[in-house]
Amino acid sequence: MNTSVPADLRLPSIDGVLAFEAVLRLGSFERAAAELHVTASAVSKRIAALEDLLGTPLLQRGSRAVAPTVVGKEYLEQVRPALHLLGQVPLHRRAEQRAQRLRVTVPPTFARLILVPALPQLEQQLPGVEVEVVLSIPFLDISAGEADVEVHFAKDAIDAPLMSDVVLPLASARLLDRHPALNQPSDLSRLPLIRTPPEPWTPWFQAAGLDWSEPTRGAKLVDLGMSLDAALCGHGVVLGRPSLASRWLASGELVAPFRITATPAYQYRVVRNADFAPAVTFAAWLAEVCERARAQGLERLAARG
Repeated sequence: MNTSVPADLRLPSIDGVLAFEAVLRLGSFERAAAELHVTASAVSKRIAALEDLLGTPLLQRGSRAVAPTVVGKEYLEQVRPALHLLGQVPLHRRAEQRAQRLRVTVPPTFARLILVPALPQLEQQLPGVEVEVVLSIPFLDISAGEADVEVHFAKDAIDAPLMSDVVLPLASARLLDRHPALNQPSDLSRLPLIRTPPEPWTPWFQAAGLDWSEPTRGAKLVDLGMSLDAALCGHGVVLGRPSLASRWLASGELVAPFRITATPAYQYRVVRNADFAPAVTFAAWLAEVCERARAQGLERLAARG
């Protein structure tokens, strides 16, 4: 086996290659800097030195999102296996034990109303693990980059949902007090309906026996949380989930004029991209949290009669 090194071989700095790979994997210079324990400026300089050595740009400059050039993408595919092999060498690892990290991406409303309130419980499940929660907007196909565990909000989650959610009309008590009583589902025609693409009204219209199409008037809010906020402000009737509206159902700020429920068009589901223990534990724990949120929402809905 010939192990001689060619005379014209130009090996790059390992720090430069690590910086380049981290920026593309994490999606920003700041997150790469935090992982590598250097400044974002140092990360930028290392990548610039690598590009100077190779004689070609590796990253697209001036774009809003960090993205590789064509050469950069090809180079990343070539060096990642080498970095993985180097990472498996025991002597390359620090002697002291470093904290494990778990990166999780979740939609905004799910994070605010389901995950964040339950985070104190997670410390007991994953002691010593640093959990990073990053927001994604799946309906607009805005990803937060690679993660160990992802929570998706999609139609393909119906067969294996994280929460078997239901939806039904919810409105503020103040709004309902200003209008005649709603005695049957068709009476909703007298009130403004809050529109949000992630939660179409059609499934509920069908469950209520209404031959109505999707509302076409009024503000459109592309976020479940903003839609609930709009209902709380009295702007209209929202098609809501008891699991997400639980606190306002308990306080009476939101009420359900009808108890007809429907299966929503979209559901949450969990996707685990890593097999190491913290990711497995987190996914199982999150399923328990979601089941409690679903059950609690339905209980509070029933308690309001």
